[in-house]
Amino acid sequence: MLAGISSEYYLRLEQGRDKNPSAQILDALARALRLDIKATEYLHQLASSAGGRRDHAKIEVAADGTDELIEQFAMPAIVASRCQDVLAANSLARALSPGFAPGQNFLRWRLLEPGARDFFVDWDEATDVAVSGLREAAGSDPDDPRLRSVIDELSAASERFRELWARADVGYRVGVIHMRHPQVGDLYLHRNRLNIPHSGGQHMLTYRAEPGSESAAALDALRAAAAAAPSVGTS
Repeated sequence: MLAGISSEYYLRLEQGRDKNPSAQILDALARALRLDIKATEYLHQLASSAGGRRDHAKIEVAADGTDELIEQFAMPAIVASRCQDVLAANSLARALSPGFAPGQNFLRWRLLEPGARDFFVDWDEATDVAVSGLREAAGSDPDDPRLRSVIDELSAASERFRELWARADVGYRVGVIHMRHPQVGDLYLHRNRLNIPHSGGQHMLTYRAEPGSESAAALDALRAAAAAAPSVGTS
């Protein structure tokens, strides 16, 4: 009634018997359900996800030279896939956390690695933000086998993931994240996400310290330590 549609039509939508609701219908439902902007965008994304299918067999790599770009950043930065697999990380990000190592899934690391609870001082908030980001990414291609694999694995292994996934919060949130590094101590870093266009959901995550702050000094110390560490050769 609030959306101005019949209960019969709403039932067809719920049961998947009508898969092509108009944008006007979606907006009306969003208003009736009191969805915020991100959740409304997610609703539209779900309704049009059939057009966003990707080549799932293709091995994913960081898009458009972004792996080289982030190495120029003075702050920790990574490139992640829509499933939160780390595709690239600059040296400072790798020094900051094992969860940012290329090949790692940073959400899995946060939820399942015991050390993550010490590293993220507010572990509940850190996991909440990451799961909300995954929920947002899921809308564009919910049938992605890699996405289903991540969701199934974490649903089986993590009570915290099951709780957050059932909550269905949508969208990454910027803010300050409190990390505790075993070498340089506490860091308060501004987290931001930058979407990479035409990349199938890849995005950059950056972690910035306030200039002149103790966190900035800690990052400088971490950068110096990373530069002094012996590099690992490849064969």
